Amino acid sequence: MSYSGLSLSGKSALVTGSARGIGKSLAIGLAQAGADVAVSDLPSMIEEVKEVQHQIEEIGRKSHTYGLDVTDIGAIQPTINQAESDFGGLDILVNNAGLRIRKPALEVTESDWDITLDTNLKGLFFCAQAVARCMINRNSGRIINIASQLAITAMKDRAPYCASKGGVANLTRSLAIEWIEYGITVNAIGPGPTSTPGMLAVEHRNPDDVQLDMASRSPLGRRMEPEELVGAAIYLASPSSAATTGHLLIVDGGWTAW
Repeated sequence: MSYSGLSLSGKSALVTGSARGIGKSLAIGLAQAGADVAVSDLPSMIEEVKEVQHQIEEIGRKSHTYGLDVTDIGAIQPTINQAESDFGGLDILVNNAGLRIRKPALEVTESDWDITLDTNLKGLFFCAQAVARCMINRNSGRIINIASQLAITAMKDRAPYCASKGGVANLTRSLAIEWIEYGITVNAIGPGPTSTPGMLAVEHRNPDDVQLDMASRSPLGRRMEPEELVGAAIYLASPSSAATTGHLLIVDGGWTAW
């Protein structure tokens, strides 16, 4: 027998950056838990997003696709308003859109810094703000920000990324204490190293070297798969998390426990 406290039946969600990787898996996972799911990503990736929409519809859930670059602040509220209209309201926002630039700190340019912070932190805030304006009218909502284990640890060659994700973690706490009076919870998930197209595209080591590195750093001994983050998202989106807010839920295979 399923546990109704984790059911998302009757709920509608929007997942940003959901053309592939973690966002795609979370969008499909929320649909499997019963939610209708709006999917969005860069306009240049619209065909990939439409394929995710198709997979959600095959599950039997409603879905729509939206082209959204979260660094285009002026486009955020109109997109949220359109999704609200299409779905009759949004109950859940998953702020997943993000990027990482791997470069020594001495080589980071102003452009590198700006695009990382604009995407991972600024765009995330304004997506949360736009959705919260709508959720306040219903006195309920769930906002889930995708941070990183690097919000609480660090790694060389990732200074802008670590700064942005540390910002996401504390922004989550700030929004949580502001918006709980409106029935809105705000939490974050901190994934450890996860096999995504974006990560694999910048990985130049051979698989054996990667495996040795993972074994030395993580009790899990491997990179996670995006699907291993779905359970955390379902919990934070569900009725069961009504008293959980301002929390950074680390899902990293034990990396930060070592």
